[in-house]
Parts: sequence; structure tokens; C-alpha cells
Amino acid sequence: MPNNVTAVVAAPASEAEAHFARRLAFETDCWDVHDALSNGASDFVVLDVRGRDAYGAAHVPGAVSLPHAEIDGERMAAWPADTLFVVYCAGPHCNGANKAAVRLARLGRPVKEMIGGVVGWAAEGFAFAEGNGG
Repeated sequence: MPNNVTAVVAAPASEAEAHFARRLAFETDCWDVHDALSNGASDFVVLDVRGRDAYGAAHVPGAVSLPHAEIDGERMAAWPADTLFVVYCAGPHCNGANKAAVRLARLGRPVKEMIGGVVGWAAEGFAFAEGNGG
């Protein structure tokens, strides 16, 4: 007897592989970002796209404060054109990271969303930085 899980048949394995691989091209998670930063990664920039007050209260260590509404070509000129940006906002209930990703993509910039945002970072038990510094 079908249930809520099996009522819709799962996709064939080859389609599932393509789907989930594609998602990884658009998303990363808090654990992967933390691991990369902890190991000295310098091949991406983390952007906190919330308001500056929220950033000052608590942010991912090393993240740059750039509210999504302020992302434009002039500000992004501070980084090389091929810089990968990892954007985050408050969490799954917030679409600020999506708005930032759209702006960056429109500027031709590589971008991934850190899924979970601040909520995910806290859930993993990772420390936050405070104030206006990274």
C-alpha cells in the first residue's frame, strides 16, 4: 500500500545523480564552509548579506558584510572577476541569500549559497564573530 514516501516513485539513479550534483554546484553548507575556513582556504569569499546591525551582532568569522541590496558592479570590482562568493543570510526562513545570489549572477560572478545561514551555523555549534571586523 503506498504511503507518503512511496506514493511518488523515486527518479532513476542517473537522474538523481544529475539532480543532486547540480544542487552542489549552487549550494554549500555550514560544515563545509567551516571546514574550509578552518583549514585556511582562500579560494572563496564569504559574504554576510544581512543588515549591518545583524552582522555586528554575530557573523561567520571572516565573512565580509555586504547587504544584498548594496551588491553592485562598483562594490564587486574590489575582487577579481573569477572570485567565488559564498552568500548567507539569517537562515532557511530568509531569502536574502537568494537575492544576493541573483545580483551576483547578474554581474557574471560565481556564487554559491551557504544553506542554513546563521541558523545552520549555530545548529552546528560553530562560533560566531561579533563587531564590524571579520
